[in-house]
Amino acid sequence: MHIKSFADFWPYYVRQHARPRTRMLHAIGSVLAVALVAVAFAVNLWVLLLAPIIGYAFAWYAHFFVEHNKPATFGHPFYSLAADYRMLFLMMAGRMDDEVERHLRLPAETSNT
Repeated sequence: MHIKSFADFWPYYVRQHARPRTRMLHAIGSVLAVALVAVAFAVNLWVLLLAPIIGYAFAWYAHFFVEHNKPATFGHPFYSLAADYRMLFLMMAGRMDDEVERHLRLPAETSNT
């Protein structure tokens, strides 16, 4: 798959996160990472080092042991980070399940419309 933009990447990302448990583990890691950033600025900047470790630990566990695929971070780190938080916001709005359903239903080459 040739990815030239975030719009190209998003459908791929959504399909890589088809299982609800994968999405939930990502959400936990993302929220903990944000909390650690806040703690770092309030308490000690060294805590910043833990934010990506904790965030990615939950996400990578989900990919390797729940979804059984390769994390998108390896090929597209910046799009992946942006997509993690877009997914989190859609989950909080109660719209991510519909997004997954829509992208799983459409063929891969037409799902970015």
